[in-house]
Amino acid sequence: MKNKLYKYILIVLISIGFVACEDYVDYEASEGYTIVAGDYFTKAADYEAALVGTYDVLQWNIYSVMIGDLATANSLCGGESATDVIGLQKIDDMIHNPINDQLESTWKWMYEGINRANYLVENKDKVEFTRKAELYGEVHFLRAYYYFELVKIFGGVPLFTESRLTAGDSGTLARATAAEVYAQIEADLQAAIAALPAEKSLDGRATSFTAHALLGKVYLYQDKFDEAASILEPLVGLYSLVPDQQNIFLPSGQNGPEAVFEVQYSKNSNWWDWGFPQGSEGNFGIIHHGIRGYNGSVYAQGWSFNVPTQDLYDAYADGDSRRDVAILDIQAWADATGAEYTEGYEHTGYFNHKYIPRAGASAAQTELNYEMNYRAIRYADVLLMAAEANNRKASADDAKAQNYLNQVRARAFGNSSQASTSTGAALTQEIWDERRLELAMEGHHFFDLVRTGQAATKISGFVAGKHDVFPIPQTEIDISGLTQNSGY
Repeated sequence: MKNKLYKYILIVLISIGFVACEDYVDYEASEGYTIVAGDYFTKAADYEAALVGTYDVLQWNIYSVMIGDLATANSLCGGESATDVIGLQKIDDMIHNPINDQLESTWKWMYEGINRANYLVENKDKVEFTRKAELYGEVHFLRAYYYFELVKIFGGVPLFTESRLTAGDSGTLARATAAEVYAQIEADLQAAIAALPAEKSLDGRATSFTAHALLGKVYLYQDKFDEAASILEPLVGLYSLVPDQQNIFLPSGQNGPEAVFEVQYSKNSNWWDWGFPQGSEGNFGIIHHGIRGYNGSVYAQGWSFNVPTQDLYDAYADGDSRRDVAILDIQAWADATGAEYTEGYEHTGYFNHKYIPRAGASAAQTELNYEMNYRAIRYADVLLMAAEANNRKASADDAKAQNYLNQVRARAFGNSSQASTSTGAALTQEIWDERRLELAMEGHHFFDLVRTGQAATKISGFVAGKHDVFPIPQTEIDISGLTQNSGY
């Protein structure tokens, strides 16, 4: 295994050692190599290795992606039974509470990423090297990404930027407001934009345009529509929509012309352990979406979680190619190919076609080693964000908003038959509905519904003022004395 040295400190798992991921940098750690903090950061290669370790945490963020759909009418939790991954089952039913393993893991992992970024910040002035400014641009981007995941899930969270947490911080932590966290995210992304190049050095590396896209999303979450429109505009035309959308979600379609930012995964890991799955370089979230008991071609078996609903299937109009991109009708597939399968809990007849396990896409310990990248930000997402921002800014530009929306629709239908001519609030709703269809099963829908004020009318069991955010994990309340979110 590519070794790590860990300490448990307060609310995070603090990494002193770093995993090297071949997808992010041409560097491979030696077997048995451990890092002693006092001897580290003596040369540029140390900083590069630490940066790779900071990127690595992106690979662990599987539960917030699943929650983004199963907490809505897009999908049901599924699995083997009503008690299979009980934390996800409760979120699906809107009965979740502060004792939830999946929320706790998300909290710890995102703070792990922040602490790794802050480790680099602590040691910024030790060594000068050619790529230093660009490297720290990536650090700022990554820290912003992790804080954004935290704030959209939990609301205001403890905020620290200059150093890692230490044992001496016990009992001193307090939650910042959501506004304060967003302000830090904005500052980090502006710093990233200023320092990063326009072209990525390797697949998966942040660029100035990647930071533009994330900042545009951050602005939308705060209803800063003028700012969002301005920061997203330079991205329009820089990327292109892939004509056949199905190709985006094949291994061969990774890092393509529509990819603004993708989390990189590899099936080449030589180590795995379900007690520590994030030690693998593979996407251990993919196995959850697979067809239970599957025997057939093209796909591989899995655990039948996050199964699309009839409601989502029916939301697509006739002729919309995105339905088959997002949803696999398993009975229709079985009838056509002779494939066999078994039904899991909450079987809907449908499976997440975007992130379904595919034959040959994994190796070694199959469950942990799927190479499927997570498409964190696609160009279609950028176009729809820009459409919404232009429609909702102080001096609305609905013509531009229509243009961006209609580019996405034209790809979906293969023609301009569904082009929108709406304006004002009607256009706003069309853009929101389009986001559901375009980005279905990619982990965005719940957070879109919350930020746009639609969750209470669109999600069964959702209580406004409570379910807008998830509960702070009880372990963090007990250890650090943090205040809990209202209603939990």
